[in-house]
Amino acid sequence: MRVLISGATGLVGKNIVQVLHKQGYHIHYLTTSRDKVKDKKNYTGFYWNPIKGDIDIKCLENVGVIIHLAGASISKRWTTKYKQEIIESRVLSTKVLYTLLKNTQNTVHHFISASATGVYPSSTDKVYNEDSPERDSSFLGTVVQQWEAAADEINTLGIKVAKLRTGLVLSGKGGVLKELAGPVRLGIGSAFGSGKQVQSWIHADDLACMYMHILKNGLEGVYNGVAPHPVTQHELVKTIAKVLDKPYFMPNIPQFVMRAVLGEMSTLLFDSQHVSARKIIDSGYQFKYLSLEKAITDALAA
Repeated sequence: MRVLISGATGLVGKNIVQVLHKQGYHIHYLTTSRDKVKDKKNYTGFYWNPIKGDIDIKCLENVGVIIHLAGASISKRWTTKYKQEIIESRVLSTKVLYTLLKNTQNTVHHFISASATGVYPSSTDKVYNEDSPERDSSFLGTVVQQWEAAADEINTLGIKVAKLRTGLVLSGKGGVLKELAGPVRLGIGSAFGSGKQVQSWIHADDLACMYMHILKNGLEGVYNGVAPHPVTQHELVKTIAKVLDKPYFMPNIPQFVMRAVLGEMSTLLFDSQHVSARKIIDSGYQFKYLSLEKAITDALAA
């Protein structure tokens, strides 16, 4: 069976490709750059342009599962124009896949979509599970809701749909951990705001294996892609400092300072979501990284 992946060259996508290749899967990947369309052993590229609705229909040949990761980075300043790109890169790309599946004879039986814990409102005391009805009304919360709604449309085609709401991904190759570790290495690491906001994290390797777990077991519905033991941001930065053997004594950075520097995007640093991993554990998934310190040590070593 072949697996079609959008966003295969991203931070999460590269890990998933490695995991699938080790299991003997042939990967079809979608790219918006014609120069990146390659045909290698077990790794075949296909061009698409979600904004224009263009996609190479050959990408579905012998494909049984689609893993949909594509989406513009949320770690750039949220100008009005870029906010539109964040939405379109997720919603329009999902709709392009829906239209292709609807209008093309195919063998796809499972659609696994990335999502985000940002769908839950910020709270320092509430614990969210997949059945929690609360929805965040912020920009990011709205994006996730539209993204998931677009994915759910694919279920109407008789295809199983799974959505993985991902928390803070710990990887030394990019993302938030790399950004947080930078100041810590210089001895000026500090938490943001009160430092009490809860960070629901997951090691990048566990996240990739979680996608594999959902694929192999044919799971559908919503799952939280987080480790079982969330921490406060103070604990997160303090642990980074411990792993790097650096001091941690700087005062917390006030929210208004980061708002001035990053604009609306600064909300990512101050939102708090305590998210439960119970459902994915009950499905049989076994975490490789349960300890934050172990996860950070491994991620930064990479």
